[in-house]
Amino acid sequence: MFLQRTPKAQSELAPGQRSLGLRERSMLLLAEGTPLHQLQAMYHGEGAALVEQLLHAGYLQTANYTAAPPADATAGAPASAPTISLAGLRMYMFDLCERLFANRAHDTAQHLRQRLREARDVDSMLAVRDELLLAIQLHAGAQRAETIRQQLMHMLPERSLETS
Repeated sequence: MFLQRTPKAQSELAPGQRSLGLRERSMLLLAEGTPLHQLQAMYHGEGAALVEQLLHAGYLQTANYTAAPPADATAGAPASAPTISLAGLRMYMFDLCERLFANRAHDTAQHLRQRLREARDVDSMLAVRDELLLAIQLHAGAQRAETIRQQLMHMLPERSLETS
C-alpha cells in the first residue's frame, strides 16, 4: 500500500509555508511513491507514529498504485520498486545530517549540508550519500552506517545498488 499527499500537504510543502517540523515535512516528501511499510520503519521505528499523525491530520491519504508510482518519483525506476524523488531523498538526508551531526560535529554537518544543496542529479546524490555514510561510520560506527545504508538503498534508483 502507498500513501499520497493531500492538497493540505501540497500547501504545507509550498515555499514559505512552515506549520510542521522538519521530520514531518520530510515524511510528506517521502510519502509519495514509497511503500507504507518503508515509511513506518523510518526514524528508528518512529515512522509509524509520524505516518499515523499525518494521516489523522489530513496531510496524507491512502492510495493503491497498481501500475506505477506517481509522476514525481525518480524517473527510470521500475514500478515494482518505487523510489522517491531526489528532492525527497535530499530532505531525508538533510534530516539525517541534522540529527546525527548538528550538535556534535558542526564542520561535518556544514560540509554535508553544502554538498546536499549542490546535489542536483542521481550521480551527485550518490556521492553525497557515500560521504554521509562515511561520516556516520566515523562518528557512530560501522553498524549504524550499515543500517542507514540499507534504508537509503531502498530509496535510490536501481543503479545506486552497484555503487554500494
